[in-house]
Amino acid sequence: MTGHRFSKYFPVLFFLADLLCLNFGVFIANYDRFGQFIYTNESYLTLQFAINLIWLVIFFTTKLHEISREDRLIDHLNKVLTALVINLSVVFALWFIAKPFYYSRQHLFVTYLGFTFLLIIWRTIWHYFIRYYRTKGFNIRNVVIVGYGELGVELEKYFKINPGIGYKFLGYFDNKKEDVERKYLGGVNDLKEYSISNPVDIIFCCLPRMFENDIKELIDFAENNLIKIKIISQFSRLGNRNLTIQRYGGLPVINVSAIPLDSQANQFIKRVFDVIFASLVFIFIFSWLIPIVGLLIKLESPGPIFFKQYRNGRDNHPFLCWKFRTMVVNKESDSRQATKNDPRITKIGAILRKTSIDEIPQFVNVFLGDMSVVGPRPHPIKLNEKFQPQIDRFIQRHAVKPGITGLAQAKGFRGETAVFSDMSGRVRLDRFYVKNWSLILDFKIIVLTVISIIKGSENAY
Repeated sequence: MTGHRFSKYFPVLFFLADLLCLNFGVFIANYDRFGQFIYTNESYLTLQFAINLIWLVIFFTTKLHEISREDRLIDHLNKVLTALVINLSVVFALWFIAKPFYYSRQHLFVTYLGFTFLLIIWRTIWHYFIRYYRTKGFNIRNVVIVGYGELGVELEKYFKINPGIGYKFLGYFDNKKEDVERKYLGGVNDLKEYSISNPVDIIFCCLPRMFENDIKELIDFAENNLIKIKIISQFSRLGNRNLTIQRYGGLPVINVSAIPLDSQANQFIKRVFDVIFASLVFIFIFSWLIPIVGLLIKLESPGPIFFKQYRNGRDNHPFLCWKFRTMVVNKESDSRQATKNDPRITKIGAILRKTSIDEIPQFVNVFLGDMSVVGPRPHPIKLNEKFQPQIDRFIQRHAVKPGITGLAQAKGFRGETAVFSDMSGRVRLDRFYVKNWSLILDFKIIVLTVISIIKGSENAY
């Protein structure tokens, strides 16, 4: 039983469940702000209708109803969070336009906090449920592989160890029968007859075992019989999950150096997230923190409140990075890293460094577009010049904007990089981030950073 007929109802299920989560978020916010789950104020009913309508539009424009069975949970949640960020940006924009109608910031915050939490929970439950459902033989797709060989065998193993994706492997078609050790269904020319008499949903073609004319013929046959056809080649073994196909005229070219943030859509999503997050920090933290910290810095030692230093940003271009000043004014700040028990660090500066509060002014850099909330930490220029010749592909960390926090910092690589292994470990994690960026990864890093700050770090000095 393949369960094809049930798949057509999935978009309706996703949409209704998402709306249920959104409206539960509104009801929670109503109770939190006004003491009743259903608040009948006309302005707030209009707001509820508006955010439902906005989600409807974004749900279909971001194709949240299309969930690939090959997607991992992190891919699924990244798509959901991307839609949430777009939704928030639209709602905030309309909120500023509709100033005559006062809406509580607390109400909006709780609404989207509840919505995000419920949405992630229900989508996660769905992800694991549908995978379990498929392991029981439902919602299955029948697949065959044309061309027996190392690639085909590896693909078969993938189907076997990942039953949750719901691919039932039927067998191989290959013109060299003597080479095929198991599940031989016939030669390449036998595939058409087999597919007509047996349900085949997807054909995987392994290029090393096939000629161009064979593939063209199979594509024509598959498209005439509503069968999907996919091609696997030696390029699939390069180990880069971000391979992309570009077209130069009619010639398809494989780009092996692609990263997620090459996409303008992803850049837009990340920028919107940065602006929203930075705005919340400015509203709820920065507004009262600057006067307090500034006063404490001034009382302990003469000099400016802020410390500004040129650092390398995206594409290795220098920018002026902001921090709270944590040292007495000295001439070595550009050439010498802070060390344990460094006499230049002030008492208030030691606290600011330990808690990472000294980094908060970098949200100014986020607004200016020089930095992101999450990304590889920007190093002093002289530190970059020291390590770049020593570490392979060091420069790749500058393919994206630097961040206030990053994967390396969340994993414990904070503070001084006194030895080569500290810097190489940091760069390795930075390069992983650049190649595997997703919005869900940014959220994960933020959470890990908060946990790291609460626990404290021996290197935070």
